[in-house]
Amino acid sequence: QVQLVESGGGLVQAGGSLRLSCAASGIIFNIYDMSWYRQAPGKQRELVAVITNGDGTNYADSVKGRFTISRDNAKNTMYLQMNSLKPEDTAVYYCNAQGLVFGALHRHWGQGTQVTVST
Repeated sequence: QVQLVESGGGLVQAGGSLRLSCAASGIIFNIYDMSWYRQAPGKQRELVAVITNGDGTNYADSVKGRFTISRDNAKNTMYLQMNSLKPEDTAVYYCNAQGLVFGALHRHWGQGTQVTVST
């Protein structure tokens, strides 16, 4: 059974930092591209950052220079270091795993963790 479990969310003041974690089980973690998405109230879910199985990274323009995505394949865990947080970063943050398994695309989601940035 595949599980993606996010942690590390919470309430922080603007300008502060948080570190999100996504612990994966039930998948061969190192073959998956891993991503963070977020969804604010009344808005569509958007891609925040992605780290490929080859450690390539890409970021949404809104978080470039402030957020850093990383992964530890030995721990089956992905991270999102969020610095200089802004109120507009307030959202539920979701972990996503995507990979080809025997030629079929597999996608898995975590349950989400709330990040709230106060002014």
